[in-house]
Amino acid sequence: MARPPKTRARTASRVAAVQALFQAEQAGDSAETVIDQFLKHRLGDLSGQDGFEDGRVPDADERLFVRVVRETVRRQDDIDRLLAGTLPEDWPLLRLDPVLRALMRAGIAELSMPDGPPAKVVINEYLDIARGFYTGPEAGMANAVLDKAARSLRGKEFQ
Repeated sequence: MARPPKTRARTASRVAAVQALFQAEQAGDSAETVIDQFLKHRLGDLSGQDGFEDGRVPDADERLFVRVVRETVRRQDDIDRLLAGTLPEDWPLLRLDPVLRALMRAGIAELSMPDGPPAKVVINEYLDIARGFYTGPEAGMANAVLDKAARSLRGKEFQ
C-alpha cells in the first residue's frame, strides 16, 4: 500500500495543537504533559505506520505545534476574553463545542503572535481545520470569530 501524500507540515501542526488543547482541557492535564505525550506518541513518523491512524499527525512541524499550544495556554485568560467578546451575547464561551473552542483559542493565540504569518493565512488555515472537523455551521462561526479577532489584533492588515 502506498503512503498517502504528505500533508502541509504547518497545517498538520495546527491540527495537532487543536487536538492537544482539547485533550488538555478534557483530561485536566497541563500543557507540558500533553505536549510531551504528543511529541513522544502522536507526532512524526513511527516505523510501520503510514498516517493518521489513532489520532497520529505524522507530518507536523513540531516547533510550531509546541509554540501554538504553549502560547494558547499562557495567554488563555486574554484569549478567552477576546473570544467571548466576539461571540453573540446569547452564546457564552462554555456553550461552544470543546473542539471548536480549542480551535478558536489556537487561532487567536497565533493571531496574537507578532511574528506569525499574515492574519488571512491564519484564518484560512483554521477554517480548513474546522471544515475537517465539522460539516455544519461551525466552520462559518470559526471564520467569523477569527476574522473579528484578527481585525482587533491586527487591524493594519485589513486597511
